[in-house]
Amino acid sequence: MSYMKIALEEAFTGIRNGDGGPFGAVVVRDGEVIGRGHNRVLADHDPTMHGEVAAIRNACRNIGSHSLKGSVLYTTAYPCPMCMGAAMWADIERIVYGCTALDTAEIGFRDEDFYKAFRGECESIPTECEDRKECLELFDEYVKLKQKRY
Repeated sequence: MSYMKIALEEAFTGIRNGDGGPFGAVVVRDGEVIGRGHNRVLADHDPTMHGEVAAIRNACRNIGSHSLKGSVLYTTAYPCPMCMGAAMWADIERIVYGCTALDTAEIGFRDEDFYKAFRGECESIPTECEDRKECLELFDEYVKLKQKRY
């Protein structure tokens, strides 16, 4: 069975259970599925529980590491900006997707709003900086601890 077919099975399970949108994903390393997941936004009341994030979390737990170097993410749709960010943080080396971002927009998902905000074409959430000095002290302590970095 192809890895995309496994991602599709995940997505079908999710939509048939009412868990969330039609998005499933698997993480593969060295020819082995090390993580899998589907969209659980509705089931978990968690806007971050997209299929790719679920698969990345599952893979990291399964291998006991925050790094998925050497892995490929198979997903039923082009990753939204959050999922792309998660894949980058997880050191995913390649992404294989089924549907395009346009396909996703055509069924009512608003990824394009995020792309426009990131390009500065529209306002996103207003932000402000506060208590920077105190927060920099936190950073200083972290650097002094010389802990393992990611």
